[in-house]
Amino acid sequence: MTTATKKESLLRTGNIWPFILITSLFFLWGLANNMTDTLLAAFKRIMSMSDFQTSWIQMAFYGAYFCLALPAAIMIKKYTYKTGILVGLGLFILGSLLFYPASITMAYGHFLIALYVLAGGLSILETAANPYIVAMGPEETGTRRLNLAQSFNPIGSIMGVLLSKIFILSELNLSSAEERATMDQEQLKAIQSEELTAVMGPYVGVAVFLMVIWLAVKFTNMPKASDAGGKLDLLPTFRRLVKTPHYVWAVVAQFFYVGAQIGIWSYTIRYVMQEVQLNEDGASSYYMAALILFMVSRFIFTALMRYVSPRILLLLSAVAAAVCTLIVIYGSGFLGVYALIAISGFMSLMFPTIYGMGIRGLGDDTKIGGSGLIMAILGGAVITSAQGYVSDVTQDISQAFYVPFVCFVVVAIYAAVSGKLERNSINRTGGEAEALPSGTYQKVG
Repeated sequence: MTTATKKESLLRTGNIWPFILITSLFFLWGLANNMTDTLLAAFKRIMSMSDFQTSWIQMAFYGAYFCLALPAAIMIKKYTYKTGILVGLGLFILGSLLFYPASITMAYGHFLIALYVLAGGLSILETAANPYIVAMGPEETGTRRLNLAQSFNPIGSIMGVLLSKIFILSELNLSSAEERATMDQEQLKAIQSEELTAVMGPYVGVAVFLMVIWLAVKFTNMPKASDAGGKLDLLPTFRRLVKTPHYVWAVVAQFFYVGAQIGIWSYTIRYVMQEVQLNEDGASSYYMAALILFMVSRFIFTALMRYVSPRILLLLSAVAAAVCTLIVIYGSGFLGVYALIAISGFMSLMFPTIYGMGIRGLGDDTKIGGSGLIMAILGGAVITSAQGYVSDVTQDISQAFYVPFVCFVVVAIYAAVSGKLERNSINRTGGEAEALPSGTYQKVG
């Protein structure tokens, strides 16, 4: 790392409060994401569903990310990042409140609609907040700044699992699917009503808190970086983006990474229940341990990026995660459980690092390009469903972890070739070479 790079400031003067406020959004969508992950285990028991059926929760959730990311990018390109944040928070609030009528109708589809609306809000928030954080300081420290902001995401994740553990999973009736099948409809409906009311409570409570955040954002003067609109030319923008190798492959890597992350976390409780014979409430403690490790590791990796290339860290982490996944598949008992927890430590730097590497040097195309990296979150829906299907077919949740193993291999390959992809991008753009010197790109963050 050069002396000049070391002296680059992390934030521009006057951006501290906006940075804190926007970073709080990373906490909030982490909370929502991981409360949702626990719903797979909850609905499996409440409605006696298969793993594939419960994966529709993630299909609704991350399907919304895919559908709303590009409209969000167009909106913030035409207006401002602040507009996107306010609209995103508004949908987040609405989706959370929709859990109340869903708990009354007791229809699985109504919960999926609520989750779709909620996740649509999160998609808009992420599309706006990620590039906004990158724009708050020098480009050379953009990846490190994004990793710092993203470090608060797992804190929200831990809080989400804690809320779910206390208010949802601990309230589940422990009757098995076989026992529920023998109950009369009135008795079963009474049990399910209590359980679904427990599901609804934390989401409505979060909505009240979100209203306070919405007001804080509304009355905050955002830095000029958030107001850099510009002419909207979608077709030329898409053409430039698809001809930018390092961006295209970052989108591919992000799709597989997010699929791996959501698959790992969605079925952590199921795996722990199988391997050490615990119920949902007890197994969620191991899930929380994984998130704590994820949080601590993200701060550690953020610090390491001052001295080690993000590309190298990404490669080492992807390989280590793949090895741990093999232990999950072939190991058993606590060995498999501890390996599963360890994967979260290695995953911690992947999303923001891939994102930061992908959007670097995109210039006026950053907002639309950023939406592509958010749309790649669709991997959380597609790959989690594939993992659920494998689990149902094999009747062994451990075999389903072959799916995230393949995903980590893809991320490792991307990290290994990212230097060459960056040079190809420079060669294609010509004039961008000064803004994207090879040495600097590999040293930033």
